[in-house]
Amino acid sequence: MPNDWMKWIKLLLIPAVLLLSMAGCGSPAIGESYPLESVSTKDNGQTSRIYRAENKTVPEVAKELAEQKQPDEISKEDAEHMFLIYPDELYHLQQDQAKPSDTLIEVDTKEYVRENYDSSFLQGYILASVLDDLFDGHKKSSKGSYRGYSSKDIYKPTGSYHVPSEAEKKTAPPITKEGTGSITKRSDSKKKSSAKVGQDGNLFKKQDTSSSGSTGKIIRSSDSNSSVSSKKSSVFTKPKSKSPPRTKVGSSGRITKRR
Repeated sequence: MPNDWMKWIKLLLIPAVLLLSMAGCGSPAIGESYPLESVSTKDNGQTSRIYRAENKTVPEVAKELAEQKQPDEISKEDAEHMFLIYPDELYHLQQDQAKPSDTLIEVDTKEYVRENYDSSFLQGYILASVLDDLFDGHKKSSKGSYRGYSSKDIYKPTGSYHVPSEAEKKTAPPITKEGTGSITKRSDSKKKSSAKVGQDGNLFKKQDTSSSGSTGKIIRSSDSNSSVSSKKSSVFTKPKSKSPPRTKVGSSGRITKRR
């Protein structure tokens, strides 16, 4: 029974541990806070997703995202462009030129950055050491001219953006892939053979042992056996004396052993 309880405890703890571990890695769960507005995907892991933060400035959005998950690097505060760099993605926050009161949140994979961005543009915001990592030390040979979604009509990326379909909105990571844990219910056959926690596998229901093959019984010995055993081990049997023999005084002078 203790082993069965330990199995249930482990099953309950595993999802919690997974959720905690997921909360501590990756990037902010931006898709839960802002609507997905545009998507660009290509082969070789080149993905760019655009989210809109209405009536929020670039510094305000940068602060919100950094509080959700601390980035590896963050650019200095700027009203038009800010960059947050995470292990696998670059967040480019930019003021929407068509609607200056809004901030566009562009989430690019590192592959997308290497193949599209103008490295000289990024040098004005990102440290040289970080750029070396983004471009694998080959930023000078970058042929991209892209400078962000807000200026895509001027500095065109190699791919094209499109309004996300309903399927893309549902299946798109945004960024953080949320981990979910589940407890699989035992099959009926397995319940019958191995479920010992409780009836029908219920943790809070008392186990029904009426049909179990592992029930114990107390069997009273038969009369014949009890009579034999009582002669051998009864506490009322007179023990044999080991005291010295008693001498009987008389003319016969016999020594009689005490019974």
